[in-house]
Amino acid sequence: MISLLSVFTATAEDGSKLWLRYQTTHTAKVTGQECKAAEILRAHYDGAQVCLRIDDAMPQDSYRIEGSHDDIIISASTQHGLLYGAFALLRNEDGYSAPYYDLRILNHWDNLDGSIERGYAGESIFWNDRLEIDHNKIEAYAMANASIGINGTVLNNVNASPKMLTAVYINKVKEIADILRPWGIRVYISVNFGSPKALGELDTADPLNRQVRRWWKKKADEIYKAIPDFGGFLVKANSEGQPGPFDYNRTHADGANMLADALKPHGGIVMWRSFVYGAKHKGEDRVMQAVSEFKPHDGEFRDNVILQSKNGPLDFQPREPYAPIFDQMKQTQQMAELQITQEYLGHSQQLVFLAPMWEEFFTYVSPEKLKGIAGVANIGLDTNWCGHHFAQANWYAFGRLAWNPRLTSKEIADEWLTQTFVDKQLIAKQQIPESHKHRAIKENHSQLVQTRKIGFNEAYAALLDMMLRSREACVDYMMPIGLHHIFKFDHHYGPEPDGFKAHYPLEWCPVYYHQADSAGVGFDRTSRGSGATLQYPEPYCTLYDNPATCPEEYLLWFHHLPWDYKMKSGRTLIDELDFRYQRGVNEVIDFIATWQQAKPYIDAQRWQEVNDRLTTQLIDAREWQVVCTKYFGGFAR
Repeated sequence: MISLLSVFTATAEDGSKLWLRYQTTHTAKVTGQECKAAEILRAHYDGAQVCLRIDDAMPQDSYRIEGSHDDIIISASTQHGLLYGAFALLRNEDGYSAPYYDLRILNHWDNLDGSIERGYAGESIFWNDRLEIDHNKIEAYAMANASIGINGTVLNNVNASPKMLTAVYINKVKEIADILRPWGIRVYISVNFGSPKALGELDTADPLNRQVRRWWKKKADEIYKAIPDFGGFLVKANSEGQPGPFDYNRTHADGANMLADALKPHGGIVMWRSFVYGAKHKGEDRVMQAVSEFKPHDGEFRDNVILQSKNGPLDFQPREPYAPIFDQMKQTQQMAELQITQEYLGHSQQLVFLAPMWEEFFTYVSPEKLKGIAGVANIGLDTNWCGHHFAQANWYAFGRLAWNPRLTSKEIADEWLTQTFVDKQLIAKQQIPESHKHRAIKENHSQLVQTRKIGFNEAYAALLDMMLRSREACVDYMMPIGLHHIFKFDHHYGPEPDGFKAHYPLEWCPVYYHQADSAGVGFDRTSRGSGATLQYPEPYCTLYDNPATCPEEYLLWFHHLPWDYKMKSGRTLIDELDFRYQRGVNEVIDFIATWQQAKPYIDAQRWQEVNDRLTTQLIDAREWQVVCTKYFGGFAR
């Protein structure tokens, strides 16, 4: 019998192993295919024999695990499928599994000088001023991605430098691609639409200009000569000052198709982002502009163009309704863009598990509508990769949802928590009963948060519950009931609900979004206001258009309502705001108590580092509460 205490009072860990905290056993005999899967299983599988078998009849990247613990067969159509199966076996899974999406891609907003836009875990693992590639770091990155089924990575920022297309950087992309390839990961790059002109090679970047089209074709040929399995381009055009086809009175379809034609002979794709505002439809409600710009050109895009859209119509807010562009573009391939890094959710200072946000998105947007899924990565050179130990769970959750968008947040959190903080031998010996492993804590946490000693099973269940509640807590102490975009302009971290037009462009002005006045608060996006509700199909158009039927989590997103508006709780709107802000703070207090009680079961270093972050999170939550309730109360009372 293994002692719980001896297992969970382990030596300090720094988080660098992520969820891959495998014991080195060298006990398994692996036969069949010689590949990465064989290496992984020989080193880490605690079983007698594993046979790796190629089955050409199986779908791409799928795998099947069958047999007993001591005699396992993993079948797949490719060596990459075998690799995914090997990691599934190490998660104690069996049976058949296939990825829902062929495109499961990380987007790195990494700049060539090593900095990362909206990154909170240190410098880039790919780029630095010395143009040096850390092969060991990138190999570890590749293994982590392969373990959760991620099969593509965009290596640089969507605000792309034209230098990315010069020979020196293409050679560096090749060097990275060579490291990632054995792990089933294909490389992509973000490109600056104006590159031919910006690099001084042409005097225009007009997508209908023959010289420009030839330039991109030659550039694609150059890239594929170096990297035959190169994936393609990610493009941000005519957004936030980036060049694009509008500069030449052309359309998004004109621009995307030019690049698609250059990539088509090589099998490459163009991921064209729909995050646009201000360029063409200035003055229109920002959340409507993507549909306004793209819907007129639905059906005009090449078959190797995929429109990449953020989950919500604004910009990665703690809560948004789903983006209506997913419904409006019926003849254009689409993929969803999720943000793993917590730009608007407390950076790496706050524990916010994002799977519930993404699960919410998939309840509105059917996975069948999407060609793939992309995630803005939260990875950097920090020892623990993500800045916050629990932020690793968001990287993990993205990969698992990209493989299977039907997984629940609870299932993913359970997987991650078990692999990241629990000794796998203990799970294998079933000393944590299944009934406890998935147990949810009741809504009344008053007894749990006392500083009493609790057993491992109760501590584990409380940590799992904390993860699942954390996103809703963040919404409560930041922007409840549909409030949005009231952050400080420069770092998107703290509250600034009084930000005025004099200090911001209109599209970034907090008072533009909450529109608080003596009469009430909220943005009128109904058919009587900006008309944003009209971009949604039924039943959502009618549902959102009426405050009586609009879900309360989106109420102030779609409606400007009086301060004494009666909420479902029976409280007035202003009292409900006060209640939600206080509830969010109370949740963080509860998280701290939960973490305190888990201390006997967590290694000392990670426990202390998470505890320090939770202390900061409480300070931040209280700031949000004080600033926002005082500001909005000044209008209401």
